[in-house]
Amino acid sequence: MQYIQDSLEKINKLANNQLRDYFLGNRKQFDLPLAPKGTDFQKLVWNEVAKIPYGETATYSDIAQRIHKPKAVRAVASAIARNPLHIFIPCHRVVAKNGIGGYAAGIEIKKFLLNLEKYNSIEQTK
Repeated sequence: MQYIQDSLEKINKLANNQLRDYFLGNRKQFDLPLAPKGTDFQKLVWNEVAKIPYGETATYSDIAQRIHKPKAVRAVASAIARNPLHIFIPCHRVVAKNGIGGYAAGIEIKKFLLNLEKYNSIEQTK
């Protein structure tokens, strides 16, 4: 039991450090052992969302195309809404074709995260 406790503490510390680095603009991708619980379809969608590069966005339709289910846009949006690991699986990078789209943590937080990544991407090219 102590081994499990130690492992969880180690992962929590690693996650906290990586989140801190992300918000400081020093981390563009996460290196954590993620194993979110969900259906096979949700995991397929989350895996594809995790591939969206820092500072970039994709539409719900793009994700549906990439998983070879072009007519499943609503199902993709539903899977993204159930993402249990916000930021680590960057669902804030998925936007609607005609706007920002939704975000379980709220639109203002989604805008903040997108702007943070945009700013840090610009700053690093200077």
